[in-house]
Amino acid sequence: MRVIAGTARSLPLKTPRGQETRPTTDRIKETLFNILQQDIPGSVFVDLFCGSGGIGIEALSRGARKAYFVENAREPLSCLMDNLEFTRFQDRAMVLKQDAVAALTSITEQAVDILFMDPPYGQEQERRVLEALRNMRYITGDTLIVTEASLDTHMDYAAELGFSVIREKIYKTNKHVFLKKM
Repeated sequence: MRVIAGTARSLPLKTPRGQETRPTTDRIKETLFNILQQDIPGSVFVDLFCGSGGIGIEALSRGARKAYFVENAREPLSCLMDNLEFTRFQDRAMVLKQDAVAALTSITEQAVDILFMDPPYGQEQERRVLEALRNMRYITGDTLIVTEASLDTHMDYAAELGFSVIREKIYKTNKHVFLKKM
């Protein structure tokens, strides 16, 4: 895994061993950031269930002003800290070592521009996060929420939580679901 573009372009990133995390492949990450490229510069970016931080680090490399990284597993956290040091992004990173839903109350921004989440598949963590986000003042009508999910994940409950699905990008093995607050 590597940083694809920006100030840290081509730098390799550490990833944890084993199957506990699923780092987003470079090809899918590149497609995602092609979609987000206009929204990244100067943004406040949140990377929930960040693993070793590849998505948030990519956002920082492409000009995000600040990124929050949320992870509570020990080995991915160790990789994240090494990756932030290696890319020299510690000064623009806020690492929250806790459960993703609990961490949402620790975000102190007036507004978050992009919130990305890549929760474990099949545990309905997306729903738990959206239930919490609907009450967070930093989630505005302009905030873009992106969920990386398995192909069989359905988010038809989003409207009852106050969010609308504005786009889906389907890949061979997973998809990105883009939501905004209604």
